[in-house]
This record gives sequence, C-alpha cells and structure tokens, in this order.
Amino acid sequence: MKKLIISILAIIVIVLSTSLFQVSEIQNAVVIRLGKPKRVVTEPGLYVKVPFMDDVRYFDKRLLNYDAAPKGIIIKGKKSIVIDNYARWRISEPLLFLQSVQNIAGAQARLDDIVYSELRREMGKYTLTEIISSKRDFIMENVTKESREKAKSSGIDVIDVRIKRVELPQENEKNIFKRMDAERNQQAKKYRAEGREKSLEITSQADREKTIILAEAYRKSEELKGEGDAKALEIYANAYNRDPEFYKFMKTLETYEKIMGEKTKIILSTDSELWKML
Repeated sequence: MKKLIISILAIIVIVLSTSLFQVSEIQNAVVIRLGKPKRVVTEPGLYVKVPFMDDVRYFDKRLLNYDAAPKGIIIKGKKSIVIDNYARWRISEPLLFLQSVQNIAGAQARLDDIVYSELRREMGKYTLTEIISSKRDFIMENVTKESREKAKSSGIDVIDVRIKRVELPQENEKNIFKRMDAERNQQAKKYRAEGREKSLEITSQADREKTIILAEAYRKSEELKGEGDAKALEIYANAYNRDPEFYKFMKTLETYEKIMGEKTKIILSTDSELWKML
C-alpha cells in the first residue's frame, strides 16, 4: 500500500512539474502543442501547460545587438569602400518571429540580408566625402527606416542602424593618399604665393609712407633751420650794429683762425689791416 501511495505521489509531482512553467520580466513565451503554436505569453508569472503535449519557447524582450562583419560597397563614382556596421533590435512579435526565423541565429541572418541591402542602395547615391560627413546621419536614418519596414514581417523591430567605421580597400588607399597630398601641396603653394604678394604690397606701402615721412621731416627741418639762421643773423646784426668796431675786430679774429695754423708763415706789410690788428 505504501508503495502504491509513493508511486501515486511521484506521478503527481511529475505531472505538476511538467504542467507548470514560469515567464520572467525579460521574456516572452510561445506555447506549442503538438508542433503548432497554441498561445503567446507576454506577461511575467507562473503558467500551466498540458504535460507531455505542450512545449514552451522563450524569447528575449530586451534590446539585442546585431554586429555585422565588414563588407564592401560600391558608392557614387564607382568607388569601393568597406563598411563595418551594427544594429540594435528587439523581438516585437514572438509568434511571427518563431514562424519566420525561429531563433536568434535566423534573425541575425535575416537582418544581415536586409541591412546590407539597404546600405548598398542608400550609399550608392553619395560620394565618400558625403558618406563620412554631411550626409551620414541622413543616410542612416533612411537605412533604419527601410530596414524596420522590411523586418516587421519577421516579427523584428529594428531600433537603430549605425556605421562603426568606413575604410578604403587597401589597393585604393595609396592612390587616394597621393592625390590628397598633391591637392594639399597645390593649396599650400597657392597660399604661399598669396602671402608673398601680400608681403610685397605691404612692403611697398610701407616704403612709400617712409619716403613721404622722411621728405616731410626734411622739409620741416630745413624750414626750422632757415628760420633759426635768419633769427641768428638778426640777433648778430642787432648786436654788431651797437658797436661796429667790435664787429670788425671779431670778424678779423675769425679770419685769423681760418688762415693761420701752427706752422703758417705770413708776410704782411706794415699798412695791412691784419698787421694793424696784430
């Protein structure tokens, strides 16, 4: 009797353990009965299922990352670039997700096709400069929008698509570097030529101003000098007119100073004015 009770209790425990399942806050669940979807559980809690007939598949509610391998793309002008992109997404409809891609690996493959196709289509309209600068945000908004629309049919909600980096193929890097170097050198030569031209213009202007300033200063100095000489002559004249004999004496001394040195010999007659003064 005890064995029977124990067996019954064991069966009850097994049945209860296989008839209950738990869904956490970060999960959705799909109950499958005999291979066919029965119901979708989106709220956390403890639920009942039919033992041995129902199977439960769990799907993450959180944001998931899709990180693609770098791939080549042809852009405007038939130039090749290599892009490394990623996307953030979530499972929006668990049942549709299960029926279309089944699991995360299938979703990653589906996203790879969708995102890469949209990147090729959108980036093919622009040049490399536009892709990495002015049009980058606009391009990614369009890629995200179109990828979201196409992924809806698989129960996937694409939140955001972004580019981590853009690279040039190895064979193009050297050619582009040489062209960029030549363009920068040409621009530098232009700036140097403009600088020399501006320098000559400034130097010429400074020389002209210098000549004008010096000429004006010389003219002014000559005027002042003339005025000084005239004033000196006037003072001398006034002074000498007061005593003509003294004036004659001073002028004779000045003459002596000019014509006589340490070794000068002068022969004078006794009636000479110079002799009289001596």
